[in-house]
Amino acid sequence: MYEQRPGIWAAVVDLGWIDGKRRRKYVYAKSEAEAVRKRDELRRRHDLGENLAAQPRTLSDWLDEWIAMKAQEGTRPSTLRGYRWLIESHIRPALGNVALSKLTPTMIRRVLAAKASADLSATTVRHIHGMIRNVLGDAVREELLHRNPALVVRAPSIRQQERRALTVEEARRLIETIRGDRLEALWVCALTVGLRRGELLGLRWSDVDLAAGTLTVRQTLVRAGGQLHFAEPKTDRSRRTVPVPEQTMALIRAHRRWQAAERLQAGERWQDFGLIFASTIGTPMEPRNVDRAWHATRARAGLPWLRLHDLRHACATFLLASGASPRTVMKTLGHSQITLTMNTYAHVLAEVERAAMDAAADRLFG
Repeated sequence: MYEQRPGIWAAVVDLGWIDGKRRRKYVYAKSEAEAVRKRDELRRRHDLGENLAAQPRTLSDWLDEWIAMKAQEGTRPSTLRGYRWLIESHIRPALGNVALSKLTPTMIRRVLAAKASADLSATTVRHIHGMIRNVLGDAVREELLHRNPALVVRAPSIRQQERRALTVEEARRLIETIRGDRLEALWVCALTVGLRRGELLGLRWSDVDLAAGTLTVRQTLVRAGGQLHFAEPKTDRSRRTVPVPEQTMALIRAHRRWQAAERLQAGERWQDFGLIFASTIGTPMEPRNVDRAWHATRARAGLPWLRLHDLRHACATFLLASGASPRTVMKTLGHSQITLTMNTYAHVLAEVERAAMDAAADRLFG
């Protein structure tokens, strides 16, 4: 420890012999106490195994390594695309040139505040924060960092928005409109079983138990690299067996007869993927075409603009309103956590609780 010049103190940490040379690391501060603090911090990092003699690695360098590592681990191509979009659109431009070891909570907090001020949604800002936290968490596990500065940064809160769902009257009008439609069974499955679009399009006849009245989600149809392919469900909760109402199962049986007729008509052009919901020659259906068909169907039924995914939301709403427990709905939809179900459908649960309280009071007061 020494005063290099008036008002500038220096301290040195001996790193030992590295690559045949004696290595030292210097720190500088405006006071002796600050220099001591910096020196002790360096010693602590050195004792934890951090290579202080290595060329400073920027966050941008580590992001490239991290993406490559995730690809090797088998991360879904669609997930990797989402990662790359967050990195290239938000993280690298803001923090990429900062040395990994120099990142601070203040830097990260300022970036998130700037993103929020740029009119990005709270959800997007939370995704950016989560991405930074995960990237730096892996850097800690790889012993490139001794701590994760993103852990102490609070992400912006998200106000839960109430989603538009079909009313019972609208659902009945939809069911009446789609009678005899080639995709009637698909629309009704989405409405009564709550499967995601990719799950519906990935269903095979081997996944349905007509006798037991159940469907098992074992694969999902996804688009990656410009090609359609089948992938395993994203989480263990998504891989599930769900009961199917008898009315829906009857439509699936009718759909099987419809598909048998299409198979005969296609002849040699038929490609057997074993899918329940397939094209007229047996191949996987293009998800964008399914969306177009849905919006045409919705318009015929005189319904307001709703995504196909909103039929899944309607399914959960009807289940809860009919007395199903949140845990039952969680299992049916394949939610990873019960809190997701509780938060998403809080408004429906409140109505169910109110109805239960009124019914209990009616019994008490006759």
